[in-house]
Amino acid sequence: MKAVFAAVLIATAATLPATAGAQGAQSAPKPTTADEAPKRDTSYIDAQGTAHVTRVIPVPEDLSAEARRSLSRPEPDQGPPQPLAERRKGTDAYTARARVEWSKVCPNTLTNQTMAGVPVHVVVPEGMPKENEDKVLLNLHGGGFNSDSGSYTESIPIASYAKMKVVAVLYRLAPEYPFPAAVDDSIAVYKELLKTYKPEHIVIYGTSAGAILTGEVAVRIKQLGLPQPAALGIFSGMGDFARDGDSIAMYALRGLSGHLDPPETGPHDPEYVGSTDAKDPVLSPVYADLHGLPPTLFVTSGRDLLLSGTANLHRAFLHAGVDARLVLFDALPHAFWYDPNMPEAIEANHMMADFFVKELNKSGRSE
Repeated sequence: MKAVFAAVLIATAATLPATAGAQGAQSAPKPTTADEAPKRDTSYIDAQGTAHVTRVIPVPEDLSAEARRSLSRPEPDQGPPQPLAERRKGTDAYTARARVEWSKVCPNTLTNQTMAGVPVHVVVPEGMPKENEDKVLLNLHGGGFNSDSGSYTESIPIASYAKMKVVAVLYRLAPEYPFPAAVDDSIAVYKELLKTYKPEHIVIYGTSAGAILTGEVAVRIKQLGLPQPAALGIFSGMGDFARDGDSIAMYALRGLSGHLDPPETGPHDPEYVGSTDAKDPVLSPVYADLHGLPPTLFVTSGRDLLLSGTANLHRAFLHAGVDARLVLFDALPHAFWYDPNMPEAIEANHMMADFFVKELNKSGRSE
């Protein structure tokens, strides 16, 4: 299955799945019109148990006006795949805008640096107290492993609400650099941070592809015998490239709107997986020994294409005895917390930051 967890909430053409072929020149199938849209629920289950369904689902009234407007924005359900170069151009433009918008809400100083040969963004929030100078949050950004849609949207608000420095890793991207390149880059930066920060003063987190990578990095840290960080944040991720969950067959990037291809056989995102066995315990942490991993916050949403993946990985953490908490926001799509104009996004980012602060303070008291 091609990568579809791009983690871009503000939808443009750039948020559609990327393929290797430039099929955009083909004429697009016509999108469904209002007259053609189903007006009632239908359900047919075939002999193999595959569900062929339609559903009419209103927007919950308790969502904010901003969230309801976002969910009401029309998006065609048909369209040609997008070339990777075009996708990256779109996500680069999106992240540049997102940096400006989030910085209006969360003032900061942002510098581009290199750690262990890996490029990073370093975000220092305005008003960071002196007692937080010995703590750092390590962000692994989203973007479907083939682009960067989250290094600003995931670092700027969390830095501001936690009042701590965030280092966002600009790891190598697929398909040019498949697994384990992103893991290796993230581990290299983590090792570099360990030279300056105590492990109990470090948190690792990410959204979408970065959430997946966070789980992979935690397993790799354990394999290498390195000290674990104080906490993890896995925000709309998964831990199994070998099999699909229900949600990826039901929801597109923006939930119930937009284009969605039927599920395919084979591993998720073969361009990231490369030649690795899909059940490799680092690539797919559900097959790893997860005992001893640090407290972990999982966050997802009711119309998230990675809802099943997040829930399944959370359950694997619980089976391993990890202090793992799961928060699910109703009705919202994948990575909705990227949107600085949505109250639910502000709430989610505060929740993430508060969890990190609590765990870091807990670690500090135990020293």
